[in-house]
Formats: sequence, structure tokens, C-alpha cells
Amino acid sequence: MNDAAPELIPPERRMECGVCWHVYDPAEGDPVWQIEAGVAFADLPPDWRCPVCDAPREKFLALPP
Repeated sequence: MNDAAPELIPPERRMECGVCWHVYDPAEGDPVWQIEAGVAFADLPPDWRCPVCDAPREKFLALPP
């Protein structure tokens, strides 16, 4: 996941799946996993996976601000 550990990524940062390009946006959350808006990527459940292609969290890259 980029060079930064998830806890070092700003909570508002959008994250993109490196497999299918799905974007996790904390402002929107994830309705598939029933994640409410406002949940930072670092605060997602440990078993959370891409809701589109099922890639693990480690495949996500931080998008530029």
C-alpha cells in the first residue's frame, strides 16, 4: 500500500484499488460493506476487501489530494 502505513494516510484521503481502480472515498463510505460515510481507510475492518473485485486492502494506493 504505497510507502505509507494506512495509519499514516490522512483520514480524508481517497484510496484506489490497484486491481480494478475502484475508489474508496471516506466521505461516501462503502454501502456494499455497510461502512458509513466518514470512516477513514485505516479504520475499515481488518477483513474489508474491495467491494468490486475482492482485492485485499494491501492492493489500495493513496490518491493525490
